[in-house]
Amino acid sequence: MTLGQSIDKIVEALESIDPESRQAALNAACIHLKISSPQVAAPAAGPQQIYRESPVQQPDPSTNTQTVALTDIRSLKETKQPKGAKQMACLVAYYLQESAPSAERRDTIGTSDLEKYFKQAGFPLPKKLEQVLIDCKRAGYCESAGRGLYKLTPVGYNLIAHNLPGA
Repeated sequence: MTLGQSIDKIVEALESIDPESRQAALNAACIHLKISSPQVAAPAAGPQQIYRESPVQQPDPSTNTQTVALTDIRSLKETKQPKGAKQMACLVAYYLQESAPSAERRDTIGTSDLEKYFKQAGFPLPKKLEQVLIDCKRAGYCESAGRGLYKLTPVGYNLIAHNLPGA
């Protein structure tokens, strides 16, 4: 395959999704391929502006934390490497609270969110999806926030922000 054909395939794939998701897809691809995001001139009605994505900082080995400047759940999952459905549910709650595009951000999650974001992240769906949030509550990662809704606790937040990926 030639370079031109590769570019054509990338453009074709990205044209079918909304602009905010395009940037997230490009960022995820750059992270996956271990390359820095290129400087890109974005088309605009007025004068052109140059956009540069800030690089993702590497993990600090002394604290096992890292800054994640991502806007898609799949990249966050690949970075944090959750080990089971409970950790993945916490990751979804964290994503919706901290990293999602502003139109998607919220403090509570339900089973429909788990199904949607587990699929987007490429994480296997558990047999009993409705049980995952109940198990997260029992483990102290989430607390009830109304009928069928759960909110990330400080324990759940710290799990994602500071303790994943685990050793």
